[in-house]
Amino acid sequence: MTALTNLLDLDPAQLVAYCAELGEKPFRAKQLQRWIHQFGASDFDAMTDLAKSLRDKLKSRATIAAPSVITDHTSADGTRKWLLDVGQGNAVETVFIPEENRGTLCISTQAGCAVNCRFCSTGKQGFSRNLTVGEIIGQLWMAEFELRKTKGIEPGPKGERQITNVVMMGMGEPLLNFEPTVTALKLMLDDNAYGLSRRRVTVSTSGVVPMIDKLSQECPVALAVSLHASNDALRDGLVPLNRKYPLAELMAACRRYLAFAPRDFITFEYCMLDGVNDSDAHARELVALVQNGEDSVPCKFNLIPFNPFPESGLKRSNNARIKAFAQILMDAGIVTTIRKTRGDDIDAACGQLAGEIQDRTKVQERMQKMAEYQKKFGKNFGRIVEVPR
Repeated sequence: MTALTNLLDLDPAQLVAYCAELGEKPFRAKQLQRWIHQFGASDFDAMTDLAKSLRDKLKSRATIAAPSVITDHTSADGTRKWLLDVGQGNAVETVFIPEENRGTLCISTQAGCAVNCRFCSTGKQGFSRNLTVGEIIGQLWMAEFELRKTKGIEPGPKGERQITNVVMMGMGEPLLNFEPTVTALKLMLDDNAYGLSRRRVTVSTSGVVPMIDKLSQECPVALAVSLHASNDALRDGLVPLNRKYPLAELMAACRRYLAFAPRDFITFEYCMLDGVNDSDAHARELVALVQNGEDSVPCKFNLIPFNPFPESGLKRSNNARIKAFAQILMDAGIVTTIRKTRGDDIDAACGQLAGEIQDRTKVQERMQKMAEYQKKFGKNFGRIVEVPR
């Protein structure tokens, strides 16, 4: 049997090409796309303005299949988190954050993550695989119509849109799964699908410099950079990718991106870690980094209170320290926000998405062994220490 084509995997141009293969004209692709992405239809028989002959072709050759929901939890503050099955023992998480004037969906692009930032629980579980286009856009498709169903809002363009903003800040590094991520972005922006504005779709990256440049050419949307450190030595330890693309290269890529971006600033995300990156000196170093004459980067800072997890060995900066840090940035004229933590009670807050991923890199097992050895041989076992000559 021929494998069914999942229509969630196809961007607008690909859907036109697919319909052409079926002997159909381009306008059929637009009709089909509206049924899928504006009405949330998965049953071809429900697509009443399609010719019956086309519906019959589609029933034998195609499917509309998003990842299935394993669990669905709603926080006391209204944040909603879904755990989604992406096969072979892997699961990813999608989070909806409701606010008074918008609804933001946080989407995953990989099962696990290979970047392994020190403060992120997702990275501690290792990397399993990249998600397909259908698995990425399927999160938006599932969430939009699930939210409508919960509120009794009809599908289709006349129904009130629940998701107004999308952030690629869930599990994984979006720019290390570039093509599927960009295809999904094109669907989000298309008027016959979700019709989101480029300003309301954000890709967050830990700093994959060549792919930042490529994104600026293929699908420039709002860009957020996980910075988390004010100098290379500190960032090397917190965000290992910095060893490949250090701060000078990253800042230059951000400046290049702004020529194509829908916003005139880059958002820098900065996780506040007690005694690690939260001193006044670090704040002043950040100011110098982004306000550097001709090499300045127009930006805003989003300070994120760390969400602790046992394996990190890190603590959250206290509120007074975060406010003092923010004040230094603001006094320098930098727009600075402190992110309100949401969904803590259902582990849906920033850096907490861990899912039920197969730990193919044995990270948890190795960390447990290391803890045992340190208990037995002393806390410096396995660490690089300076030995006097």
